[in-house]
Amino acid sequence: MTALYILIGLLVVVGLYVILTYNALVSLRVRVGEAWSDIEVQMKRRYNLIPNLVETVKGYAKHEAGTFEKVVQARSAAMANLGSPEEQARSENVLTGALKSLFALAESYPELKANENFLSLQTDLAEVEDKIQAARRYYNGIVRDNNTKVDQFPSNLVARGFDFIKAEFFELDETESAARQPVPVRFD
Repeated sequence: MTALYILIGLLVVVGLYVILTYNALVSLRVRVGEAWSDIEVQMKRRYNLIPNLVETVKGYAKHEAGTFEKVVQARSAAMANLGSPEEQARSENVLTGALKSLFALAESYPELKANENFLSLQTDLAEVEDKIQAARRYYNGIVRDNNTKVDQFPSNLVARGFDFIKAEFFELDETESAARQPVPVRFD
C-alpha cells in the first residue's frame, strides 16, 4: 500500500512539473512573439520616416537620383520582408547601408544640414534607431531564455513532447560592412 502511495505521489509530482514547464514554455513563446512585434513596430516607424527624409534631401540634391533609388528600393525590400529574423536582418543591413549613403550625400550640402525639417527628421530617425536597438536587445534576451528552457534537461523533454522549438536571434550580419558601422544621424 505504501508503494502505491509513493507511486501516486511521484505521478502527481511529475504531472505538476509537466504542467508548470508547459506553461512556462508557452509564456516564453508568447513573450518572443511580443518582443518581435515591438521590433516590427519600431521598424515601421523607421520606414515611415524614410520617404520624408528622401524628399527633403531631394530638394537639395536633385542630381543624386541613384542614391535616392537605392534608399527607396532598400526600404521597399525591408518592408516587404515577412521572413525570419535572419532574413529581416539581411534586409535591414541593406537599408542601413543605403541610409549611410544618403547621409554621406547630405554632408556635401551645408544648407541641407542646416534645414530644420532635415534636422528634425534626423533626430526622429536617431530616436527610432535607439528604440530598434533596445527592442532587438530585449527580443534577443527573451529568445535566449526560451532557447535555454527548450534545451535544458528535464524541460527539454516537455518541450520536445509538445513541439516547442528554439527561436531565432535577430542579429546583424557582422560580415556586412553596413552592420559594422552605426548609422550616422547627427551632423554638427
